[in-house]
Amino acid sequence: MSKFATAVALIGALFAGNAAAQSAKPTVVLVHGAFADSSSWNGVIQILEKDGYSVVAAANPLRSVSSDAAYVSNLVTSIEGPVVLVGHSYGGQVISNAARGHENVKSLVYVAAFAPEAGEAAADLAGKFPGGTLGEALAPPVKLPDGGVDLYIDKAKFHQQFAHDVPSEQAALMAAGQRPIAEAALTEKSGEPAWKTLPSWFIYGDGDKNIPAKALGFMAERAGSKHTVVVKGASHVVMTSKPQVVAELIEEAAR
Repeated sequence: MSKFATAVALIGALFAGNAAAQSAKPTVVLVHGAFADSSSWNGVIQILEKDGYSVVAAANPLRSVSSDAAYVSNLVTSIEGPVVLVGHSYGGQVISNAARGHENVKSLVYVAAFAPEAGEAAADLAGKFPGGTLGEALAPPVKLPDGGVDLYIDKAKFHQQFAHDVPSEQAALMAAGQRPIAEAALTEKSGEPAWKTLPSWFIYGDGDKNIPAKALGFMAERAGSKHTVVVKGASHVVMTSKPQVVAELIEEAAR
């Protein structure tokens, strides 16, 4: 092969490599919120993986905003290539903080999620607008060795409060397997949010009883949401009850 032919072949390989890199789909990192776990994303995961996306459903510790964000940040550091960060409920506050400093995070998706401003806490935003009934549905708090408490939703109230559009048998399993959140995490103030510098997408149900729909709409507008989807009648776990519409919005953000 002549030197000219070799050079042409090398240039062709370089362009092919760049095209492949540009066409590679981002990894989707899903972060659950309080009273849920990674299995709440199962329907969304099935759709995304079928459509060719690599997906990681993080096991959010639900201990504090700073430590949970550091946990997700470390996970993002381990991923090569572009990332779409998706947060549900309290997980929205986590991704807002975890994305900072990561050039590979390209977009954020908030699923019935908190998108706090710097200095705001989830508890502040939950009470900013009327309509939320979470406080009335909580079980007696569980004391922790550090003097704090863990919060659970009363199992008898879980279905109607958290997942009214999910079949009762499935909701009963979710209630039994719910992950508690430390009360301190809900009152911890947020840092400078990544939605100020990254494009964001929002989806939520107007039947949400944990975070009032007006609060979710307020946060979406404030964050300059590229596309906000409001699902008629959907509960707080819209990703579980309506996985197709949630997956479609995540894929929109991924493109």
